[in-house]
Amino acid sequence: MTAAARKLPTVDEVIARLEAGEVIELIGGEIVPREMSRAAHGRAQLKVGELLGGFNRRTGGPRGPGGWWLMTEVEVLYAATNEIFRHDVVGFRRDRLAECPSAFPARDRPDWACEVLSRSTARNDLVKKQRTLHSAGVPHYWLIDPDNETLVVYRNGPDGYVNVLSAQPGEVVRAEPFDAIEIDVSELLGVET
Repeated sequence: MTAAARKLPTVDEVIARLEAGEVIELIGGEIVPREMSRAAHGRAQLKVGELLGGFNRRTGGPRGPGGWWLMTEVEVLYAATNEIFRHDVVGFRRDRLAECPSAFPARDRPDWACEVLSRSTARNDLVKKQRTLHSAGVPHYWLIDPDNETLVVYRNGPDGYVNVLSAQPGEVVRAEPFDAIEIDVSELLGVET
């Protein structure tokens, strides 16, 4: 069968498969299975949640700056490109969305997305997802690479994402949009220094 004759999966077909318990994404017209995470991936994902926990609440108060809805492993529909991504961690500003997104998949554009790179997802995270997020207007995109022990922070610019921060273990950084706090990159990556 030629590529032109091949039937691409629809968003509705993918949603039905997700509701049936499959762990997949729809990227560039193709269904991409999500593989089980390795230990380093899971640790980094958990650490992001822990370190940013003070943002995952209403604004103000003694427990942190607040102002965000933060979630892990949530499917987000990017309707303009008919893609569904299951971000490792994703955030929505509460000043933009008064209520936590509850649709399945989420249909609101995130204000921040974070992917923890693995061998099976790196190409999509570095290229295809980044292009879609940029075109959808997602303001911030983080890539955490446990294998290469790096954090890269991108800001949406007119011609693509702009790298505003690259960091490695041993550094303490203020990474937008969460630059109200310092993040120890060694702790984020679970690296003993």
